[in-house]
Amino acid sequence: MSVIKSGLAATLALALSSAAVVIAAPAALAAMSEKTPGMAEKTVEVGGAPMYPSKTIVENAMNSKDHTTLVAAVKAAGLVETLSGPGPFTVFAPTNAAFEKLPAGTVDTLVKPENKEMLTKILTYHVVAGTMTSADIAKAIEAGGGKATLTTVEGETLTAAMDGDKLVLTDAKGGTSTVTIADVTQSNGVIHVVDTVLMPK
Repeated sequence: MSVIKSGLAATLALALSSAAVVIAAPAALAAMSEKTPGMAEKTVEVGGAPMYPSKTIVENAMNSKDHTTLVAAVKAAGLVETLSGPGPFTVFAPTNAAFEKLPAGTVDTLVKPENKEMLTKILTYHVVAGTMTSADIAKAIEAGGGKATLTTVEGETLTAAMDGDKLVLTDAKGGTSTVTIADVTQSNGVIHVVDTVLMPK
């Protein structure tokens, strides 16, 4: 009888320890996940920072050291709330170097309150409603016989074309901008980093 009891006790102890392991495992994983945000996310590095697909366009852009001018311009134009919304949006995001190509003093002038309307016009010219990956744009270019017309939130259009393996955008003034980093997934759309500021008419 004592043998049966000790056998049951051992079985019960084993069962309890197994249950403890099963319960502890999810807890440990959850703790690990908390310590490592975005552990399971596939990120793309932009401006020295990982871009998390679970974050919004604005949240990710704020972490990129290459997009401080763009973020400042978005704030000055009052577009933070819009670009933090559900969207989705496709944003062609100029780098700081892209803004530096503009004539001296242009950015300082644009971020002044009295020029908010013009700044908003330029920034929204870099935004297309919906999510368009580079593959989507390439398909549109192929369907268009080598060119695709993208209608921006500002209302005017951009022309997309391939130059070898590079995606190039032509603005309303004939200026061109090349996508340097494509398909940076966001929770509310996608960003394509570009090397030149696009200008509407």
